[in-house]
This record gives sequence, C-alpha cells and structure tokens, in this order.
Amino acid sequence: MEAATSAGPIPVRSRTIALVGLMGVGKSTVGRRLAKRLGLPFADGDIEIESAAAMTVSDIFAELGESEFRAGEARVMKRLLEGPRMVLATGGGAILNPETRDLLRDRAVTVWMRADLETVAQRVQRRDTRPLLRGRDPLTALTAMAEVRYPVYATADLTVDVTGGAHAQAVEAIVEALEAHFAAHEPEVRA
Repeated sequence: MEAATSAGPIPVRSRTIALVGLMGVGKSTVGRRLAKRLGLPFADGDIEIESAAAMTVSDIFAELGESEFRAGEARVMKRLLEGPRMVLATGGGAILNPETRDLLRDRAVTVWMRADLETVAQRVQRRDTRPLLRGRDPLTALTAMAEVRYPVYATADLTVDVTGGAHAQAVEAIVEALEAHFAAHEPEVRA
C-alpha cells in the first residue's frame, strides 16, 4: 500500500532512489553511476550537509558535535526527499532519525547496500575523513554500528549485496533489483 501524502500517494516509479548502508559501502560512488544510468540527478547527503552548513562534516562534528550534525542532516534529508526525484546517497546514520525514516518510507525506494564488514573496514582506512572512526579500530567501530543500524537498514525496500566486484556490478545489481521492485508494484491493468 502506498503511503499517502498531502498530494496523494507517490507512485513507486516516481520516488527518489535512496541508498542506505554503512559508511564505506560505496553509496556515493555507486549512486553517481546509478543516477547517470537512470538519467536522474544525484545528491550526496554529506555534500549537501556540508554545503548547507558551510563546513565539512569533520568540522561540524569537531565544532558543534554529533547531535548538531544529526539535526542538520535531518533538515537536509527532509529538503531533498520533499524535492524532485533523484538518486540520493544518504549518510550512514541518516535512517536512524525517525522523521527521516518516515520520509524515506513515504517518498523513496530505499536500497540497503550491504557489504561484508571486513571489506568495508579496509575501504574506510584509505581516508581519515570519518569522524565516527577517528582513534578507533575501524572493524570494531563498524561492528558496533552494524549491531545498531542493521536492523534499521533491513527495513529498506531492497537489499543488494555489494561486497565483491566493481562499482559497475553494484549498479547492475541495483538496477535489476529496482526493475523487479517496480514490476511487482505496477498498478494492475484493467481490461
């Protein structure tokens, strides 16, 4: 059943495609390629937050704290999800906010990009730009995050395993999952 909004239910094919999952699974990189493949605009939640705050994510965490970052993230997610259809790479913790989760459910098709934690830990070690990992063992930190976040990610409309292979393979797997999802939610054609 489609969720109702003030303008009525949003048909599934008209919804934003929102990528959710832990940091380092490739939401931004795969999202850009997916948007190009689908002919849709792309937005990266973290870049949008940085633009709105005129600060980097790291600086927001350092100067204002995580709670202020999360409040800003919720405002940015609301703006993006209430806007035109796009491919949206959400921040790893965005879906934890109940209002954002409701908006994602009502206005997006959510795709959980799931990957093996060891693989993600290797990826995130390449850059020191992730405030939630600073001074911590990445695998230990990601395991703790997964314990809290995986049950919420599991509520996504689709789950796509992106552990192995190239980004192009992840895009193809997501496109296939989306096509099957759209086909399953097509309105019945009445004769």
